[in-house]
Amino acid sequence: MRIIAKRTLVEFWASGHGDAEQPLKAWHALAKAANWSQPNEIKAKFSTASFLANNRVVFNISGNKYRLVVKVVYELKTIYIRSIGSHTDYDKIDASTI
Repeated sequence: MRIIAKRTLVEFWASGHGDAEQPLKAWHALAKAANWSQPNEIKAKFSTASFLANNRVVFNISGNKYRLVVKVVYELKTIYIRSIGSHTDYDKIDASTI
């Protein structure tokens, strides 16, 4: 899968969330190597992933300390990183529309 934009992940762990660096690098490596064409393929790899409207997927990062929200465009084999933050940050957004 093509992932846009890894920079968002790097900026997150560099801004005081160093504990998320290795889990985000691991997520990125697995997602980049994947070839997902439907949600159940993501669920098979990430059993705790949550699926929202508009092809949004929420991944739990660092033992569920952080939430990563992405938009998956299956036809283009592309993942757009939409948000990464704590549960409090997640509660402040509408993850299905960002």
